[in-house]
Order: sequence, then structure tokens, then C-alpha cells
Amino acid sequence: MRRELGMRYLEAIYERYHKASKGSKGRILDEFCKVCGYNRKYAIWKLNRMPQHREMDRRKRSCRRRYDHQVLTIVEQVWRTANYPWSLRLKEIIRLWLPWMRGRYLITPQIEERLLSISPSTIDRHLRSKKRRLKRRLYGRTKPGTLLRHKIPVRTEHWDVRGPGFVEVDLVSHCGSSARGEFINSLNLTDTFSGWGETQAVMGKGEGGIIEALGMMARRIPFTILGIDSDNGSEFINHHLWRYCEARGIQFTRSRPYKKDDNAHIEQKNWTHVRKFMGWDRYDSPKALGAINDLYENEFPLFMNLFQPSVKLQKVIRKGARRTRIYDKPQTPLDRLLASKQLGQEKSDELKALRESLDPFSLAEAINSKLEGIWDLAHYRYQSSEASEKSSAKEGELSAVDRQALQAISHIFGMNIYVRANKKRELVAIRDG
Repeated sequence: MRRELGMRYLEAIYERYHKASKGSKGRILDEFCKVCGYNRKYAIWKLNRMPQHREMDRRKRSCRRRYDHQVLTIVEQVWRTANYPWSLRLKEIIRLWLPWMRGRYLITPQIEERLLSISPSTIDRHLRSKKRRLKRRLYGRTKPGTLLRHKIPVRTEHWDVRGPGFVEVDLVSHCGSSARGEFINSLNLTDTFSGWGETQAVMGKGEGGIIEALGMMARRIPFTILGIDSDNGSEFINHHLWRYCEARGIQFTRSRPYKKDDNAHIEQKNWTHVRKFMGWDRYDSPKALGAINDLYENEFPLFMNLFQPSVKLQKVIRKGARRTRIYDKPQTPLDRLLASKQLGQEKSDELKALRESLDPFSLAEAINSKLEGIWDLAHYRYQSSEASEKSSAKEGELSAVDRQALQAISHIFGMNIYVRANKKRELVAIRDG
């Protein structure tokens, strides 16, 4: 098409294009590109660069705010109480927690209607600035195990599960900035079908301790374990766990080395169920072990499994280089178990009654109170024997290590060194020998 005809055609469709809806614009663009032979991006550029379009008065749309400060404040407070879920989960949490929210906040019927109608994108816009302060990194401390690798099959595909029982397990270290010595680890377990999670703290990574912790979690979960999938750490790839699974008829598989995506479910729970609460500090005392297990065995699983909805990835749609992930509706692990109808009527009624008798806000307060006590038991750095010798020196006096270092400096430079090291803050000479 000649240039003059192309410009005339452009002028003819210009107003129709800018007044059309989004879907109609796409059809107009298809027609424009086909008639004139333009690239789609170039056609959009021409439609937006016409002189008449540049001279138009671009006034900002004035939108009246639908959600006032009171509604957004309630949303933010629920977001903090629920441990900072993302917007799609938070919308479901607001619906699920609404009976208890009525007793804690002054919620009128108008406010309740707005809380239930607020969209995930509006929640994201309101909480965007607050989310930037919550980002941290995760470091692993496990070593690969070599025993029994030839006996334990590698699972490279996802289990085709239609019911609970197939779980993934992993170990999260609480070693702080140093992996030296013995420290506490959190053994984390999650069901791939329902998302039901359990956690137990163990001292070290001994095989016997891992088996004992796994048995305690198996007794707490409301279904039977049918399969266990782990990484290649030596705490799992050993004869103890192999015999434990064989004796109970449990399918035992492992992931490929250095392929965390093979254990995507548990890797996600390591963050949501452990790191977000325990952080990256070091815990290595029996008192800390007892305090952490007191949390893991009581309020924590009730809060996470009965009141925290999650989403499951259904499929990924690829269109060129773009990937779109499709998720199911947010549901709590308990709701997924009830929907599967594989728990039995008696167990289902028991769990329903348990949830109705609990208050998620009270559980969150109890969890935060226990976490404050746990954080006070953290050791922020690992003290070596040399550091321990320094700390054992009396206040106001030089330690033996400091004195030896200063004597070496005095010998090298052939001069006396004076420091204020006694309680009276008087100068003391440090001489070689």
C-alpha cells in the first residue's frame, strides 16, 4: 500500500481505535497490520504518535477511593497476624477469619462488604511498600549422603496423588553464621496433596534422632504416611530410615542431587513454616530445643493447618517466552482433607469441632509470645575456644590471648607498649617476656 493511502487509512481508524474497548482494539490492530503490512508494535506506535493524539488534553482520571483508611488498616492488621501471606491467600484468610474479626474490630455491615469485595491487586498496591522490608536469603548446611543411594530410587516426576499420605521431608539448620559444633535442626514434613505440615526440632543430625522425630510427627498427622521423598542428605540416606520405611510399608524415594525443584513442596514450606518464624540465628542449647518443640507441637500446627490457606499450582501455560501459572482456589490443608473425604466421618467431625473452638488471633498471639522467648535463647555467633578464653577474662583486665599478642608486637618493634587495662584505668606496660 502506498504511503498516502496508509495515512488516510490510519486517520480513518484513529478515533475508532482510541474509543474502543481493549478487546476491540486488538481486532482493529489485526485489521490494520493485515491491510498495511505493518509489524504490530510499529502499528501501535503509529496510532499513539499521531499529531492530533499528542495535542489532545490528557487529563488524569479522577477515581474515588472505595476502600477507606479503616478498611485498609484492618486488612494490614490481619496480614501481619497471619504472618504476611500474599494477596490471594490473604483474601481467603479474611473470608475464613471473619467470624473472629467481628469480635476484635468494629466492623459494620458496610465495612464487612468491602472487606469481602476487596481484590488481590488492591491489597498488593496497599501493602507494596511494607513487603520490601521482609526479604531475606536462605542458606543450607546439609551434606550429601552416600550410603544406600543405589537402593533408594530417584523420583524425577511428581507423584500422581489423589489423596493424602505422600510426604516430602527436609532439614532446616539453625546454625547461625557458623556450622561448627552441634546445633538444632528443624525436621520439616509436608503432604503433597493437602499441604498439611508438621515440624519437629532435633539436636544435631543423628540418624536415631531423625527417626524419633519422624515417628512423633507421624502420630500427630490425621492420616497414614504412604510415601516419603527426601533429598540426598546423610540424615535421610541411611539404614535407619531405610529399615523404618520397609517395616511400615512406606515408599521411600529421593530427589536428584542439586535439583531443589524435585522437592518444590517442602522447599516452599522451609520458608513459610520455619525461616519466617525462626530466622537465621543459632540455637544450640537443650533449653532452646525444648522451647522450639513446645511451639511446634502445640499452637503452631493448629494455626498453619487449620487457619492458613494455600494455593496449588494446576498448570503452566506457555505462550512464546511468557509463562502463565494457573492456581486453584486458596484452601487450608484441613479443607483439602475434608474435600477428599478420605479421613472418615469421625475424624472429620473432630477436626471441624477443633477449628470452631479455636481463635486464630489468640493462636497468633500465643505463637508470637513463645517466639519472643525462643529468640532470647539464640546464640548470635559461635564462640571458639579462643573467643571463650577472651570472654573468661575479668572485666577491666587483658585476656591471655591479648597479652600474648601485645608481647609479640613489643618484641618485633623493640619497644614497650602501654595500655589502660586495670580497674583503675591506669597505664600498664606490656614488655616482651
